[in-house]
Amino acid sequence: MMKRLAKSFAARIGTAVAIASAVLFAFPAFAQDSRLSLADRVARLEQQAQNKDQTGTGMVNQMQQLQAQVQQLQGQVEELQHQLQTLEDKNKAQYTDLDARLGRIESGGAGASAGNAAPQAAQAVNPPPVATSTPVPAAASNSAATKAPTAPGNTAAAADPAAAQAAYDVAFKSIRSGNYVEASREFRSFIQQYPTHALAPNAWYWLGESYYATTNYSVALESFQQLLSQFPQSDKAPDALLKVGYSQLELNKNAEAKATLTQVTSKYPGSKAASLAKERLQRLQLQSGN
Repeated sequence: MMKRLAKSFAARIGTAVAIASAVLFAFPAFAQDSRLSLADRVARLEQQAQNKDQTGTGMVNQMQQLQAQVQQLQGQVEELQHQLQTLEDKNKAQYTDLDARLGRIESGGAGASAGNAAPQAAQAVNPPPVATSTPVPAAASNSAATKAPTAPGNTAAAADPAAAQAAYDVAFKSIRSGNYVEASREFRSFIQQYPTHALAPNAWYWLGESYYATTNYSVALESFQQLLSQFPQSDKAPDALLKVGYSQLELNKNAEAKATLTQVTSKYPGSKAASLAKERLQRLQLQSGN
């Protein structure tokens, strides 16, 4: 009996020892698993923080890229504006050069016509004495230097066609050389002395050009309008009407300018002036976005 009790007691002790041993062995493993789980959680938190940082950095990079693209587009727009202005200046220079060439041709033709008229006058029998006109002096006020001459009155054209041609040539030489102030003074003097001369329409036109070149657009406008009023059938009328439109644009009279340029295209179809007017109207339409 005692032996059985001893064996039973020993078996219980062995069982307790085994359980204790199992608990002792299992506890480090459980602790290790807990530590690994905590490390994983920290790693996950760090990864999330890193992802957020990367997202913020990505947004900053995208903003910088957008800013760079905007700056690039602004540069392209400025370059296009520069090219457009250069093209417009080139067209204006070409048109002025064309006007100069036509003026030289016209002045040569007028000189030939005047030379032919002189022999015919000499064939008249006992011609009456020719009254010479006294040149009208320029006004002494400062306003006379900036305004176009008034419409001619009863002043008779000078009898000497060579003198008229010489006066016109001097004025035309000034505008060709770019001396616009001197050219405007000489063309005004020509118009005052020879208001009905064959070259008077040309003088009015180049007088307007001299003012236009010096950005005195209001007086240029008056000169071109005087040409159209006094010499509507002149060969210079289409160009003068075109320059009326240009001057109105420079004076910010856009509605009037568009109407004038449209009139050029309808009144003088097929002319160089009509072509230039059509191009300018197209540019205005593009600028307005209509």
